[in-house]
Amino acid sequence: MSARILAQMDSILLGRAELHRLVLIGVLSQGHVLLEGLPGLGKTALVRTIGRIMKLDFRRVQFTPDLMPGDILGTHILQETSPGHREMVFQPGPVFTNILLADEINRASPKTQSALLETMQEATVTLLGTTRKLPRPFFVLASQNPIELEGTYPLPEAQLDRFLFRLLVNNVDAGVLHQIIADRRRGELPEPTWQLERDQLENLFRTMDRIFLPKPVAQYISRVVAATHRDAAEATELVNRYVTYGASPRAAIAIAEAARAHALIAGRPTVGFEDVKAVAQPVMNHRIILNYQARFDRVDTTAVVNDLVGKLDETGLKLPADVKLETAA
Repeated sequence: MSARILAQMDSILLGRAELHRLVLIGVLSQGHVLLEGLPGLGKTALVRTIGRIMKLDFRRVQFTPDLMPGDILGTHILQETSPGHREMVFQPGPVFTNILLADEINRASPKTQSALLETMQEATVTLLGTTRKLPRPFFVLASQNPIELEGTYPLPEAQLDRFLFRLLVNNVDAGVLHQIIADRRRGELPEPTWQLERDQLENLFRTMDRIFLPKPVAQYISRVVAATHRDAAEATELVNRYVTYGASPRAAIAIAEAARAHALIAGRPTVGFEDVKAVAQPVMNHRIILNYQARFDRVDTTAVVNDLVGKLDETGLKLPADVKLETAA
């Protein structure tokens, strides 16, 4: 089923198979995804296509500096419920949906951004002492523009930590552009030829729960996250030189869940080291805080994470340099 979802995404949205795979991993992990890229790269089309393929309710909110928390969460309005009787009635906001596209989330004020914290962590909305549950499943797929930063409010670390992935949406090559222009008038997307039913999606979530995480792999995830902190036992030279704050424990949880989804898409019942390596970079690239020296030397979190994952031994065994482990025949 996951392969059919990916096939639909790849046929509707051209040229970004790896991005589609990671977004699907985020959905199967029931995590939130932050899409970062320039305007016009198809971020909104990607989110809308997922909703259409999975038959999920979809709402889009354009974040602006004057957007208030009540515009997202909902508010109480005085209404006449019966003749001569009026009371405050709750009007749900656009957050009461399955997929919320928070478009250009960094343009809203910190007050409005923080209104999403409870919804992203607890999938609930609390107003005037009453807590209301959001529909299940619930995902926030947010976008932000890395340029035109004037008048924007960078997301605080507490908010960033709620996102399972931060995915970079890059330009497509000339071949894909030619295909878009030649095959699609005005860039309109085709309708999906197959859609996932709600019970099939629930079945995928139940299958995720049965993906086994072996203890050695769990130990590897723990060591990778711990090694993002300076002066940790297995911290690399880049970490000790450029990192101010390492990844939080929530990063370890996110890697474990995303690795399960990666194994599921690959058709394996057990998480392997390769699954962890495939998702470590998008999980941690927004959770590691670098110092000014890194900016001066043009080193980003992607380079730090890739260096760490490339150098950290999966087994944790400190073997002599001339001794290697091989798979038994």
